[in-house]
Amino acid sequence: MINIFAIVGPTGIGKTSLSIKLAKKLNSEIIGLDSRQIYKMIPIGTAQPSAKDLSIIKHHLIGTKDLHETVSAGEFMQLVDQRIVTILEKNKTPIICGGTGLYLKSLVEGIFIGSKTDAKIRTYLEKEYDNGNSDNLYKELVSIDPIYSKKVHPNNKRRLIRALEIYKITGKNMTENFKSNNKKSAFHDRINTVYLRMPRKSLELIIHKRTLSMIEEGMIGEVQYLKDHNYNIDHIDYIGYSEISSYLDKKISLEDVIEKIHIRTRQYAKRQMKWFDNQSFDHVFDIDNTSVNDIVDKLVEIS
Repeated sequence: MINIFAIVGPTGIGKTSLSIKLAKKLNSEIIGLDSRQIYKMIPIGTAQPSAKDLSIIKHHLIGTKDLHETVSAGEFMQLVDQRIVTILEKNKTPIICGGTGLYLKSLVEGIFIGSKTDAKIRTYLEKEYDNGNSDNLYKELVSIDPIYSKKVHPNNKRRLIRALEIYKITGKNMTENFKSNNKKSAFHDRINTVYLRMPRKSLELIIHKRTLSMIEEGMIGEVQYLKDHNYNIDHIDYIGYSEISSYLDKKISLEDVIEKIHIRTRQYAKRQMKWFDNQSFDHVFDIDNTSVNDIVDKLVEIS
């Protein structure tokens, strides 16, 4: 039986390079596990694998969705399962790689079948939240789902809106949906989860260098194109878009752009690490103490 690997960790830690090295050793294809990298037209800002990387190893779910589309965790799980089947049919090893913890959790632990999105409902809820009605929205969540509401902070816009959206779509609250419709990946028992971590200070240095590199590679031009063509990508939470947009409107300096992107990315990585540190994994590797080649060799041994 061919094993499946899922390599996760915070942004900038080196998941892509490690997965490519492993893929070369195992004759693999890689499946993206990232809520941002799945979109077209923003390869630099979402740190998608380079054109060279994509030419070396076949990747799936990278740059495949249009910017106006939304993808729920349930839908993403189905897309991943479809790609796993395709790769296994070639007698190759699927390697799932990305930083979206919710998507990994959905694959191995399950998510309710009714996990869908509705653009109209979400837009309405977002407007209500942005217009200062967050307290009322939270009270609504408490009334319909007192159990799940304890897990959602009133200031967590994304989770609050998502919980209300699911209720309005399915007619069931999050607690009821998880109890009655929990569904895992068809391959959940074959997925070897691999968590890459390193000290925060070390990661912050890498993030700063990568921010500079992304600017040099043309991230400003990428945002300029989106602005020129009136693309709305608020649902992606694309770090750097609003900052560079302000720079292009001559509201802030390039130095401010770099600093703001660096800070936001650093904060995002911190949230990722906090989340991953509270999960269970089959294999955990400290990048500072173990070389990438050693990690690859160890994973090859268990493949």
